[in-house]
Amino acid sequence: MTSIAIHPAVDSGFRATDAAFAGGTLVCKCASNPVKVRIKSDIAHNHACGCTKCWKPEGFVFSVVAVAPTESIEVQENGDKLAVVDSTALIQRHACKECGVHMYGPVVREHPFQGLSFVHPERFQESGWAKPGFAAFVSSIIESGFDPAKMDAVRAQLKTSGLEPYDCLNPGLMDYIATWMAKKSGVLAA
Repeated sequence: MTSIAIHPAVDSGFRATDAAFAGGTLVCKCASNPVKVRIKSDIAHNHACGCTKCWKPEGFVFSVVAVAPTESIEVQENGDKLAVVDSTALIQRHACKECGVHMYGPVVREHPFQGLSFVHPERFQESGWAKPGFAAFVSSIIESGFDPAKMDAVRAQLKTSGLEPYDCLNPGLMDYIATWMAKKSGVLAA
């Protein structure tokens, strides 16, 4: 069976997770004057994502993405190189205009994830960030042109890597979203 290029952080094994990890600096791929974004907190819900919106390393079918509180994010260097990829999207992905790396993506509209920003932890200069815990939007890689006949192999490889594959988010996050929606509508007490 041929190995599928999932993501470098998944395919080559995970860096050791450090329970004391409390953030770090994300750096884009530019060789000179890279964008640097400081995350002053730990990340949460790190996962492999197959959606068509997330930035992926070239040649790989998944991104690795996590969230951090938006209030903990500070652009430190070369912020003039950042631009929002799609101003109509729920996640306002700020990408480097030169290398294309998505540096952070705040959720700014009313949503269960409002107040959080999506980040790509493999861009941390520091090690110790939490490894991905699941794979989300797995079937979405087909929308990027991936061969549907190879989906069983993708799911098997994700499971072998310790990532349970989902075609949405994992059950805990889906429950969180549903609870938020139920409280907003008044079906559940706030």
